[in-house]
Amino acid sequence: MSIYPEKIPSGFELQPSRSRVRFALLGCVALAAIGGIIVDANLVPGPAHAATQQTSGPVSFADVVDRVKGAVVSVKVNVIDTAETEDGAVPDLPFPKGSPMERLFRQFNEQNGPAKPHASQALGSGFFISADGYIVTNNHVVENAKTVSVTTDDGKSYDAKVIGVDKKTDLALLKVKAGGNFPFVSFSSHAPRIGDWVLAVGNPFGLGGTVTAGIVSARGRDIGAGPYDDFLQIDAPVNRGNSGGPTFNTEGEVVGVNTAIFSPSGGSVGIGFAIPADTVKDVVSALRDKGVVARSWIGVQIQPVSDEIAESLGLKSTKGALVSEPQKDGPAAAAGLKSGDVIVSVNAEPVEGPRELARKISALAPDHTVDIGYIRDGATKTVSIKLAPMPTDPQQASLEQPESAHTSLSAFGLKVAPAASVERAGQAGLVVADVDAEGAAAQKGIHTGDVILEAAGKPLSRPADLVAAFDQAKKDGRKALLLRVKSGENLHFVALATQPTS
Repeated sequence: MSIYPEKIPSGFELQPSRSRVRFALLGCVALAAIGGIIVDANLVPGPAHAATQQTSGPVSFADVVDRVKGAVVSVKVNVIDTAETEDGAVPDLPFPKGSPMERLFRQFNEQNGPAKPHASQALGSGFFISADGYIVTNNHVVENAKTVSVTTDDGKSYDAKVIGVDKKTDLALLKVKAGGNFPFVSFSSHAPRIGDWVLAVGNPFGLGGTVTAGIVSARGRDIGAGPYDDFLQIDAPVNRGNSGGPTFNTEGEVVGVNTAIFSPSGGSVGIGFAIPADTVKDVVSALRDKGVVARSWIGVQIQPVSDEIAESLGLKSTKGALVSEPQKDGPAAAAGLKSGDVIVSVNAEPVEGPRELARKISALAPDHTVDIGYIRDGATKTVSIKLAPMPTDPQQASLEQPESAHTSLSAFGLKVAPAASVERAGQAGLVVADVDAEGAAAQKGIHTGDVILEAAGKPLSRPADLVAAFDQAKKDGRKALLLRVKSGENLHFVALATQPTS
């Protein structure tokens, strides 16, 4: 069972309850899994050490902890598990869906009847953001919860309800059902700097309120957890059960929400990740007002600008997001954006790459109009686009590739055939009939079944067109030829060197 549909990088740890995935969100702690306590002395900066190493730093964190600890809660979640999901896949097994072993286990379940549902519990962390009982935690802490309760630092327990969740940022908003005047904390108005002291407070391994200290190790980390990755990396020790807990600065302000760790062993190795406060504030505000997060969309497939692509387009830098394909009838297409355009700014704010563009657009409200700066044919232009609500992600379709007559471009490890000659490949472009795994094309991510639509902005219909495009690029002194490639329903650009190395 995975937390996100996206592919999770090896070595990371998202550790939700009942999950066997090695990369996980810091995770809930399954109560049944606590069989003992391993004592591990984590080296954290003590008062004397802090005083001698950095005279401007805190001599002690005790005053800050006294102010904030009462706002941090333990989150307990009750979930009803079943032996088989609605689509027939057996959960929590280390076998891919549809594999022989998965089918064997499913057949065993069918022969012996469905297993009776059973209850399990898991623990995470959270924190009050208002006196009337609103609590922030992670989505993966409360996902599929039947009931949720929270325990405060003074040992009192309260039932809570889920107000809303946002899977794309892994955030959730809870509300204590009973009235009260709860201690709460505020979000920082400015991002921490690399090297700033931070405190992590939470409920690791179900031990209750625990405080650890460290520094901000890095900012803007992309760990492949979701489309809006922009994590703070901290070295304050965090472990299973810290998910949803806050990261504080030395002023007692929340700078992040602890979410994931990098861990080959399953425990803290000093590399943790927190969702930045700016992101949390926007998401929580939307969840509190509407229960959902409405994101905007301009309708383009985008990709990074590599050095080869920049050279092919005559760009001076690799900054920006390359438009692979404007979606038909989408806002970008209606405004005149085309494939091959490089988006470099939103409302005059620079765009470093595709993820930053996605974050900037999604943070704006639908139906607003934004100014998009882009480069086309070496000239910088601006167009106004009215944002639309983000639609449901389309399902990806695979291309069936039958045998066909083909032309070999052996220098690039590539064999192509006219798309019109291949069933279900369409009428435009060249189908990739075979790719040498050691060739230049494979190294750039071209696969069998891909369709090369254009070379240097010109449509292709015959293999000879591609050969001619390479010859012309060499005559023009180009180091790479820019190809527009369709993979399934996705379109992207690939810059293939005109003189591949052997």
